[in-house]
Amino acid sequence: MSSGQEAGGGGTSNGGMLYHEVQESKLCAVHCVNTVLQGPFFSEFDLAALASDLDRTERQMMLGSVTGDFLPELSHNVSLDGDFSIQVLQKALEVWDLQVIPLDSPVAEPAQIDPEMENAFICHLQDHWFCIRKVNGEWYNFDSLYPAPEHLSKFYLSAYLDSLKGFGWSIFLVRGNFPKECPMTSSETSNGYGQWLLPEDAERITKSCNSASRMLEGSTTQQLSNPRVQYEEAETFVDDEDEDLKAAIAASLMESSQAIETHPGNSGNEKKTNDSEKA
Repeated sequence: MSSGQEAGGGGTSNGGMLYHEVQESKLCAVHCVNTVLQGPFFSEFDLAALASDLDRTERQMMLGSVTGDFLPELSHNVSLDGDFSIQVLQKALEVWDLQVIPLDSPVAEPAQIDPEMENAFICHLQDHWFCIRKVNGEWYNFDSLYPAPEHLSKFYLSAYLDSLKGFGWSIFLVRGNFPKECPMTSSETSNGYGQWLLPEDAERITKSCNSASRMLEGSTTQQLSNPRVQYEEAETFVDDEDEDLKAAIAASLMESSQAIETHPGNSGNEKKTNDSEKA
């Protein structure tokens, strides 16, 4: 199976519906994993159990050679307020025969060139995780801070990923045999923050919330500081067929974003992500 094929062939998964989870407490890692899998497969208790197993293994490996950087009495995979490490997300997805690969690694080079040929990406910055996922041939941003999945065109997928990297986000590629169908029906989700939406319903919710947000914000500075808003605004006003104009706008947005400082504390993010970051 090629990296661009979803498990189960070319049929429509989950009856054409999208599975989305809205933010609950600091459970963005749970939301991220479940939207990668497109179903309520994991709870916070499941991830906590994986974190405990990882902590136990790490303590055994470090026994007799504890350094100042490793404190055995503390968990290095889940924080006191519920943030999980990348290792926990990797372990959870390994259960479903999925690999989590840093996008800047050599093995992920094809995804850097043609991200639309892949199926899913995990994004992380400081204490937030979210998933960008292809479902039924279309790309969506399943950020749990959003009320519904947001559609991303293939053109803006690449531009959006580049913009996130420019703002210090760590991005991981997810490859493997994705579940074809969720075993739960739309009325039997296992948590209170999951929801099933038809693509047209997700689009309606997104447009409604974006319109309300623009009316409330009205701040150019706030919009420029967020790459997501930049590309949403550009895509709203530019004709889908005018690729040259899209490219010019994307280039302009990238130039403007480079002048904006990233959030304090981002400088050490990549090292944390590769070691034992928490989110």
